[in-house]
Amino acid sequence: MLNIFLKGGPVMYPLLACSIIAMTVVIERAIFWIQSDRFRNQALVDEVLELCRAGNWDMVRIRVAGSKDYIIRILVSGILHREFSMIKAMESAASDEIRTMRRYMGILDTMITVAPLLGFLGTVTGIIYSFESLGMTVIEHPETVAIGIAQALITTAAGLIIAILTVFPYNYFNSRIEDAALSIEKYATSLEIVYKKLVQGTGIHEEAAI
Repeated sequence: MLNIFLKGGPVMYPLLACSIIAMTVVIERAIFWIQSDRFRNQALVDEVLELCRAGNWDMVRIRVAGSKDYIIRILVSGILHREFSMIKAMESAASDEIRTMRRYMGILDTMITVAPLLGFLGTVTGIIYSFESLGMTVIEHPETVAIGIAQALITTAAGLIIAILTVFPYNYFNSRIEDAALSIEKYATSLEIVYKKLVQGTGIHEEAAI
């Protein structure tokens, strides 16, 4: 591998940097989503909605204490601001959560784009070197031309390999973000409906009492 790397020429060094950056981001995002899945507590989310349906806000505060579920954090934000603007509060909290989920995704996108371009740059420089060698050497020494051709092929392959291996986790992480956004929208809407029914029901009872 070291021999192949050296044959690729100077462009292999930025390609190596791209591969290290992409691998680091993929590992970091994988750890993030593993932890996110570990902190998810669907039973608690359902329980919070039931407590909200009953208007038991004190019990909600007790039950959600210490929870690291991002759905719970968004619902709690709405509950805390329920008398002012529940929807705006949840939208703001959801925006923060989605921003956290999208962290470093731009770097992966850049590596997917840049790696093949660097590979093609190596191809061009390798071909240039081959033609220069062809003009300067005699036919008895064709190995100098082969060096440039090898450099052109190696850098192209390296750039494509980096991009291909990065695009799979990139698409997977994007799909996770989309699924999380749908879940956030679902439970935020559920909480909004529950709270509106509770408020309307309270208003009807008060009118009946009058």
